[in-house]
Amino acid sequence: MRMKAVRYYAPNDIRYEEVKVPELNEGEILVKVEAALTCGTDVKTFRRGHPVLIKKTPSGFGHEFSGVIEKMDENVVGFNIGDRVVCANSAPCGECFYCRHGEFELCENLDLLNGAYAQYIVIPRRIVEKNTLIIPKNLSFAQAAFSEPLANVVHGIAKTPIKKGDVVGVMGIGPIGLMFAYLAKQKGAKVIAMGRNPLKLKLASEFAQADIIIDITKHQDPTDIIMSHTNEGRGLDVAIECVGLPSMWEKMFSLVRKGGYVHFFGGCASGSSVNLDTRRLHYDEVKIISSFHHTPEYFREALELIASGQIDVDKLITKKMDMKYAKKAIEMHRDGEAIKILLEN
Repeated sequence: MRMKAVRYYAPNDIRYEEVKVPELNEGEILVKVEAALTCGTDVKTFRRGHPVLIKKTPSGFGHEFSGVIEKMDENVVGFNIGDRVVCANSAPCGECFYCRHGEFELCENLDLLNGAYAQYIVIPRRIVEKNTLIIPKNLSFAQAAFSEPLANVVHGIAKTPIKKGDVVGVMGIGPIGLMFAYLAKQKGAKVIAMGRNPLKLKLASEFAQADIIIDITKHQDPTDIIMSHTNEGRGLDVAIECVGLPSMWEKMFSLVRKGGYVHFFGGCASGSSVNLDTRRLHYDEVKIISSFHHTPEYFREALELIASGQIDVDKLITKKMDMKYAKKAIEMHRDGEAIKILLEN
C-alpha cells in the first residue's frame, strides 16, 4: 500500500512524495488523516531541524491532526475501524521516575509522534491506549485537531494561579499566546496582549477578547502603558511569555509586581541564558513558573473544552490548503501570514 506524505530531509527541505504505508505492529492503528494543522514547532523544525522530532532523515513531518481509523491490529480494544479519532503526539510510559511522581509531561520515555502531513499515519500502541480519543459527533476534524496545541495551554493555565481581577500580560500572540490570553480572560482576568503582527493583533481582540492590545512595533518599550493598566500601577499580577527569546523572558520578569508570577512558556534555543535581578526574585518574592508539553489529562480536557463550545478554535484557522502545499503553508506560518493553516488530503 502506497501513500503521499511530506518528508523532512534537511533544514528548509521538505518534500511531498510517494512512500510505502508502514505495517502495523501489535496494538497499533492506521489513521487516515483528514485534518492537520501547521504549528510553531513545525516551523522551528523546518528551519533548523529537531533533536527529538527528527532522529533520522528522511522523516515524517507534522503532529497536530485528526482522522479516521482505516486499519487496526487485532489486539486493539476500545476502537473500531471507521471511528473518528484525534491522537496526541506522545504518551507517557507510566513507569519512570517522573511518571511515578505524576509529572507525566516529563516522562523519560516520552517519544514524540511525527508524520501527520500525510494521507495515513501509524499510531503507536502507547498513544492508542493512553492518548487517542473518539471525536464527538458535533466536532469537525479541524476543530478536533486543535486538541494537542490547546492541551499545552490548558496545562500551562493549570499551573498558573490566575484569579478574578488579576491583570495578566501575554507577550507573543501566536496561536499559543492567543489561547493563553483567552483562557486567562475566562478566569476573570484583565488581559493585556502584546505582539507585532497585524493578523495576530486583530485576533487578540476578536478571538482572545483581550482588554488592552499593544502593538510593540509602535511601542518598543511598552512598560509605561502596561503599568498604567495594572492594579494601582504596581505591575502585572501574572506575566506570560510565549515568544521564546531570552530578552523577552527578562522583559516580562521586569513587568511583574511584588509577589506576582512569571510564566516562561516560550521555549528558547538550547544553550540560551537570561539575566534576572536576584534582588527582585528574592525580596519581591516573584514566582517563576514554566510548563512543557501536555499529559493525557490535559489532552482530554482540551477536547472537552472545544466540544463544549467554550473555545471557538475555528477563528484561528487562517487558510485551508491541500496537503501537497505543506511547504508553502509552513513558509506562510513562518512569515506571519497565518495563525494556523489547515492541511487536508
